[in-house]
Amino acid sequence: MPSPESSLLQSWHDNADAWIEVIRSGAIESRQQVTDQAILLAIMGRQPERVLDLGCGEGWLLRALTARGIDATGVDGDVTLVEAAREAGSANVHVASYQTLAEARVDIGRDYDLICANFSLLQQDIIALLAAMNALLVPGGTLIIQTLHPWTVAAGDYQDGWREESFAAFKGQWQPMPWYFRTLSSWLNALDMAGFRLVGLQEPQHPQSAVPQSLLMIAESR
Repeated sequence: MPSPESSLLQSWHDNADAWIEVIRSGAIESRQQVTDQAILLAIMGRQPERVLDLGCGEGWLLRALTARGIDATGVDGDVTLVEAAREAGSANVHVASYQTLAEARVDIGRDYDLICANFSLLQQDIIALLAAMNALLVPGGTLIIQTLHPWTVAAGDYQDGWREESFAAFKGQWQPMPWYFRTLSSWLNALDMAGFRLVGLQEPQHPQSAVPQSLLMIAESR
């Protein structure tokens, strides 16, 4: 039986075309209203010259950063998503699995001012990956993670563990995706063990919503 991690990567392969359509059509309301702007503002607030987008998908954030004069590099584990990013104008995009990145078996550049992971850290074992990303930053460089807010999506079960996304709210053909839920303390412990120091925590929220749309963490390399 395949592991949840391998099933997670396979789901991205299976859902790549549908995901490209969803992102480019603006079908995810929370992204359009809140979270896209939140990650952009957090990145721009650090005034980086070079940024690595970890799990860049079809490249919307790469394009947004490039349009603002930032040297943006992307990496993703799915070939279809990377090709879509390249076809949309992002030349510096790499195909690499997170395991390959964690083991430093691929050259995706280094000396980045900032590395961001926008809803892209969905596997259980992230400490080795984050430590590997730490090594690619300039001294004192920044890591920004935006993820599902654990208190919002806990659904009465506030403990680390695998969950499943069915994509029932989206149109089209989708394969279920396993993803790893972690508590706030679990996130902070992972950052600490990977050599980062939390310097900012945000809870992006729409004015007409009673709950935050995401959790956004800003950390610096120690």
